[in-house]
Parts: sequence; structure tokens; C-alpha cells
Amino acid sequence: VPNGNTNVNTIEKIEFKEVHFTYPETQVTAISNFNCTIHAGDTVAFIGATGSGKSSIVQLLTRMYLVRQGNIFINGEPMETIDEKSFREKIRVVPQDVFLFSDSILNNVKFGKQDATAEEVEKACKMADLHSTIMEFPDKYETLLGERGINLSGGQKQRLSIARALIGNSEILILDDCLSAVDTQTEEHILEAIKADRFGKTNIIVSHRISGIQHANQIHVIQEGTTIESGTHSELINRNGEYARLFQQQQVHPN
Repeated sequence: VPNGNTNVNTIEKIEFKEVHFTYPETQVTAISNFNCTIHAGDTVAFIGATGSGKSSIVQLLTRMYLVRQGNIFINGEPMETIDEKSFREKIRVVPQDVFLFSDSILNNVKFGKQDATAEEVEKACKMADLHSTIMEFPDKYETLLGERGINLSGGQKQRLSIARALIGNSEILILDDCLSAVDTQTEEHILEAIKADRFGKTNIIVSHRISGIQHANQIHVIQEGTTIESGTHSELINRNGEYARLFQQQQVHPN
């Protein structure tokens, strides 16, 4: 599919309509009959077991793969008619697998916005609950990271990756199961900070933990690549289905 030429000034609405997707390399079907509408300012969450198709939804939205069956519409226009560069500039993704450079913490964060000021870097790191940790290092923000951030813990790497995404202050922020290595209290702190700072902006959260998505105004429970339940946290709890079962299970075993 050729790259379209419609420039996007602002993303008002994203619609998945009857989307099916099979990975071309493996012939594994990841998405089946998936429908979802995301409006500007929404916080939308996808929750489900590993392999349920949550991250595949993100890969289709960010055009890592093209939809062959069904459609994704951006502001009512088919995604393939939208200019890829103008669309991608409006999105920041924090992936599951963190990639860090052998460079200073400062430059790793500034990769999200090359001309960022020291104040912007610090604000992003505070939101990602990382600033106080950085200040404990002898060289603080100038601390050099080893290859792939070897001198940071898993949770610290994830938080640095989140700070990098936040600094861009993008229209759409996608957190793709990127808080798995932090405890639930830190997760809550980070998500509260994001919620407060990004009021009116669109957030998409992929998670296997309910603790990180309770505040979303639209939650989709994904199973075998399709939505089996959707609603707010309280609506889904009252429905007493799969979401309520997951919630009870995670209350007993938080991680």
C-alpha cells in the first residue's frame, strides 16, 4: 500500500473497523474482527493475557504492519491515505523492550526531543518517577549508561524510556506494557502524573495488570485478538465477567 499524502494536523478520531490481521512471517492470526473507536482526549486501555493480541493492535496503529482485512480510519480517512510521517510525528510509543544508547542519561532522555531544556528533561523524569534516583548517581544526569543501559535495573530502564516519550508532549501516548518491571505503587504514581499532565490528550495503555488501567474511560478486554468485554472499570466489575475475574485474581496475587 503506498504511503498516502493527506497530512494530519490533529488526530480527532481513530477507528478500527472489522480488523483482522495475520502475521505474514508466521501465518499466526493475532487480530480477529476487532472494532474500537478512540476520540481525542480518551484514555483507552487494552488488557488481556500474553499473546491475546494487545501489542498487535499497537503495531497496526503505528503502521509497523499494514492492515490487509478491515480498516483503520484516521479522522474518517483510511489510514493508507494518511501521510505516514505527519501521523507518526503525533505519536510517542513506549515499547515493552527498552532500547537505550551507550550515552549519558541526559542524552538518552533527550532522544525524545533533541532541543529539550534541562527543565523539560527534569520534569519528564519526575513524571516517570526517576529524577530522585538519577540525583543519587555521582554524575547525576551526566551518568554514562553501559551498553543497553546495563547499569540500570529493569524498572529504571522502563522509567527512562517513559521519560523519553513524555518529553515530546505528543498528541497520542502509547504505553505498551512498559510498566511490567516496576511495582504497583510506582506504576500508580507514574500514571497519576501522566493523567494530570496530559489532560485532554489521548493515552493508550496496554497492560496485563488492572492496577494500571482502572482510570481509563474505555477498557477493552482482549482475548484471541478480539474484544470480549468493554466499558469503564466499574461497569466491567458489575458485569461480573472476565475482567471481574482478572480483578479478583490480581487482588490475591498483585503481580
